[in-house]
Amino acid sequence: MMRVDKFLWAIRVMKTRSRSATHCKEGKVSLDGDKLKPSKILSVGDVVVVRKGAVSFSFKVLSFPKSRVGAVLVPEHVKNMTPQDQLDKFEMIRLSMLDRPNGIGRPTKRERRNWGKAFEE
Repeated sequence: MMRVDKFLWAIRVMKTRSRSATHCKEGKVSLDGDKLKPSKILSVGDVVVVRKGAVSFSFKVLSFPKSRVGAVLVPEHVKNMTPQDQLDKFEMIRLSMLDRPNGIGRPTKRERRNWGKAFEE
């Protein structure tokens, strides 16, 4: 059993635990349709839905890591249950933001901010 904010951080859904807690407080994390507080204790078999921008990702809890795990080890602890339509939407957003012609230099500040808003955690 583990807190939802710590779990999302440990399986690399969020970069930091505080960002994970903030995400929960903003109502972007749910379990069975109910919005979760950061301190909610998860159990094995729960399906957690995390909304990032316009896309909702679903994860089924298989086990709990002792600490933050490497990306290679994440599938041992969680199963990605995200519907295909959400994955397609995510891919479409990602490709639209990366559609920059080669050779025009680095992205501008505005382009980086817009890209960040599309994928904000």
